[in-house]
Amino acid sequence: MYETIIGLEVHVHLKTQTKAFCGCSTEFGQEPNSQTCPVCLGFPGSLPVLNKVAFDYAIKVALALNCRVQEYTKFDRKNYFYPDLPKNYQISQYDLPIAKDGFLDIDLEGKTKHIKIRRAHLEEDAGKLIHQQEESLVDFNRSGMPLLEIVTEPDINSPDEAYAYLTKLKSIIEYLGVSDCDMEKGSLRCDANVSIRKKGAKELGVKTEVKNMNSFKGVKEALGFEIERQIGLLNKGRAIIQETRLWDAKELKTSSMRAKEEAQDYRYFPEPDLTTFVITQEKIEELRESIPELPQEKLLRFIKDYGLSEYDAGILVASRQGADYAEECFKKYPGKDKKPIANWLIGPLLREANTRNCALVDLKVSPEYLTELVNFLENGQISNLTAKSVLTEMVETKKSPAAIIQEKNLVQISDSAGLNDAVEEAIKENAKSVNDYKQGKSNALMFLVGQVMRKTKSRANPQVVQEILKGRLDHA
Repeated sequence: MYETIIGLEVHVHLKTQTKAFCGCSTEFGQEPNSQTCPVCLGFPGSLPVLNKVAFDYAIKVALALNCRVQEYTKFDRKNYFYPDLPKNYQISQYDLPIAKDGFLDIDLEGKTKHIKIRRAHLEEDAGKLIHQQEESLVDFNRSGMPLLEIVTEPDINSPDEAYAYLTKLKSIIEYLGVSDCDMEKGSLRCDANVSIRKKGAKELGVKTEVKNMNSFKGVKEALGFEIERQIGLLNKGRAIIQETRLWDAKELKTSSMRAKEEAQDYRYFPEPDLTTFVITQEKIEELRESIPELPQEKLLRFIKDYGLSEYDAGILVASRQGADYAEECFKKYPGKDKKPIANWLIGPLLREANTRNCALVDLKVSPEYLTELVNFLENGQISNLTAKSVLTEMVETKKSPAAIIQEKNLVQISDSAGLNDAVEEAIKENAKSVNDYKQGKSNALMFLVGQVMRKTKSRANPQVVQEILKGRLDHA
């Protein structure tokens, strides 16, 4: 009955050494108010100077998002009062943003959707308020940090699409190396404009802006709540108020923050202390050439060069560090078929990372050690079960698989002579399973294989055990 319309505004902290318009450090986690100066505190007479690195980073992101970089761009003052904005205005961009008219394609449920990007503009961040029991404190270290705001057209129609867009956008920005995209540090923040309308209607409904979402999961939950809230209001014949709402991640609900401002409320005017900037085609091409291989290109290359499925390649290229690590492993694994390595990367190794709530590379398992482990397994020197336990020990001790296998005497037993005693014991101790097998219950054989594996502490070659057991039982 209703259709959801969502537009996203993503704020990305650019990874520069100094702030957008002054020389103050951008290092995170320093003593409050230790990284400030007259410029980022807005003292009278201070003059901003644009950070060239931030400017170049913004153009690189714009190019990666298929935007049209403007020939001329300028900065404006966006006037409003916040306790953490000492100047009472923010240097931003209004009518001449750095780039416009881009797009990002997302893949969801086997379909590709084209999300148009309206604009990308540079601005400075505000400070940070810290609310304690009976007082509020302000830290201006964040004042003036370079932000790139990326605004989509209202092309997103569900929380799942918003999640897919954000995930892909974050991946591209990480590949470009222009931001750490750490949401816990506030390096990537998202506001969402949400409205609903009856299916088939042409006019957009009244929108609300949802803020304070500090994770992609939070964005998904907040959008889901807000959509249901708006539908509930319309079904009761009540009006939706255009306003800004805050997401409460503990209560899992949005609440009204303030009436939604329009552009005219900010009384934009050109920043008088900064010139208009000209971006030449030569500059654009120079920056375009510096853009590394992006996730989609890497995915296609992994499929072509390493014979991976789209699913496997998609997991491996999700992060640049993970993709680089995977590629190092592939290079050290002989032969054209890289599937065994891919299986271990997205299987046991990823499980180890998820258990420890970290990235693949944070496990500190070198590509040499991982490929060595897979070689032991592929050559039949250790069983699959043993290989998984060796991997866990590799993560915990940083030892090589060869050292662990030697120390613990884990080499797989594949000769019949070495397995006969364990097989005979398993047969004697499990008469019922033996009888079941002889009655045609094939699962009973696998139970007996398991008993032999237990007796040999998983060192037995399960295929050889199965053959010995079948030989013994079929001819008994």
